[in-house]
Order: sequence, then structure tokens, then C-alpha cells
Amino acid sequence: MNTPTDLRDVHRTAVLASADIVAAVTRDDLQRPTPCAGWTLSDLLIHMTVQHHGFAAAARGAGADPAVWNPDTVADAVIADPAGAYRRAVEDVLEAFGADGVLEATFTLGELGPEASFPGATAIGFHFIDYVVHGWDAARSIGAPFELSDDVIAAAVPIALAVPDGDFRTAQGSVFARALSGTDGQGDVDLILRHLGRSPDWAPTVVG
Repeated sequence: MNTPTDLRDVHRTAVLASADIVAAVTRDDLQRPTPCAGWTLSDLLIHMTVQHHGFAAAARGAGADPAVWNPDTVADAVIADPAGAYRRAVEDVLEAFGADGVLEATFTLGELGPEASFPGATAIGFHFIDYVVHGWDAARSIGAPFELSDDVIAAAVPIALAVPDGDFRTAQGSVFARALSGTDGQGDVDLILRHLGRSPDWAPTVVG
């Protein structure tokens, strides 16, 4: 299965689908659990929001600045208006990724270190797979369906499977937990989720 060089169309679809989910989130939802171990929905949305801004900055040549990756810069806005803060971040990254020459540009992802630089096409792939998975995370947290088109899933599978597994995924703050075993009857979405440490059957714990 070949991954297209220009992922921007499928990336845009996945990111906008995540925005549709977050549009339904209210402040009352922010303490809900998520499939990301130890993260509330507030934690997840802060991460998703700052990552959009960080990748947008990287696309514009400013990704080496640690401040653009600092969750504290968006936390108050997300807590005050989760849907609005997230939508502004989505618009920021989609605008940045739509610029001429972005696929050939060098993205510095300063949260990974000052020397962490990648071709734009590769960096967009990193961001794409995050939002395929994080859109699902947010949807599960609020009990909403999250469906992506076949072309998005087909593009996501090889990128997901290329993410290495290992003990480093157990470190505090790791976005992906260790890969889960189990393949019986799974489709491509389940394959992506399991490889990136999510149980396809995850649901919030009901208390009472």
C-alpha cells in the first residue's frame, strides 16, 4: 500500500472531522476520561490545540521556538471555550499547510529537540496520523461516532504501522501507549488503533 506524497487532502478531511467532534464539546465535558491513559478531555484538547499551532509555526519556519509547543499557551483559552479555541487552531494549521512550497519546506519540530527537522511532506504525515487517532479519542470521550472515509483510512494505515513500538511509549507524556495485541476480525481502523495503543472497544467508565 503506497502512501501519497501529498497528504494534504486526507489530512484536511481528518482535521475537519476532529473539529466537528470538538464543536460539540462543552466546558462541562472537560473532565471526562479519554482513551489516552491519565488524560481528561481537557488535557487532550489542550494537546490537540497546541499541536495545531506548533505545526503551523513549523510550516512557517518558526517551529524551533519551544514556546509554540507549550501547552500552557493555549490552556486558558481551551478551558474557557473548547470548541472556539480548537476551531481557531484548526484554521491556523490548515492555512499554514495550504501554502505554496510547504511540502518541500523544512519543518523543525522543536518539541522533539532543536535538531528535529523533517521535510514538510513527512511532517504533515506525522500530524495527519495524530488527528486520525485523536479525533477518535475525543469522539469516544463524549460518546460520539467518528467516521472517516475509506481514502483517509487507506492513507493512514501505513503511516500508523510505521510508528515504532517500544518501552519509550510508556514514558510520561507519551501520546501513544504500547501496541495492543489482537487481530481477530479487525478492520483497518482497529489495526491503526491497536498499533497506536488504543483498544477499539474503549468506552468511558460509567459510575453508579
